Amino acid sequence: MAAASFAAIKAGVTAGRELHELSKQIGTLWGAIDQARSNHSSARNSPFRGSTEEEAMETFVALQKAKDFEDQLREIVLATRGFGAWQELIKIRADIKERKRKAEIARKLARKERLEMIGKIILICLGVALAAGLIVAGVMIMQKQGVL
Repeated sequence: MAAASFAAIKAGVTAGRELHELSKQIGTLWGAIDQARSNHSSARNSPFRGSTEEEAMETFVALQKAKDFEDQLREIVLATRGFGAWQELIKIRADIKERKRKAEIARKLARKERLEMIGKIILICLGVALAAGLIVAGVMIMQKQGVL
């Protein structure tokens, strides 16, 4: 996916298209770069991967490709827009990643709170059912003994 996105970006720039016209491809490329980094992190922690050497080589190659694509993208942005544009792009990317990270944390917290609420409701229902059962049992025992 990264290779196709980068090829589209390079072809677009060669054809004279502006970077803002290639924003979708740039976003896809950065998504693939981030995915390669993420896969490296999760692969290291996975007990179900192949041999250590195989895993090391796969993640090394993927990370190197991702770095190469990012370096080439940087060169394109620098050549067409200058250093300030690259810095702005990096800042925007970091801001978006931070916003997504915070949204993910908020989503996980909301899910945890929902599960806790469901657990509390279930406990309350069980408590009410137990209390009702004890009352019914008490009434039945009292009726058997002739108290009621």
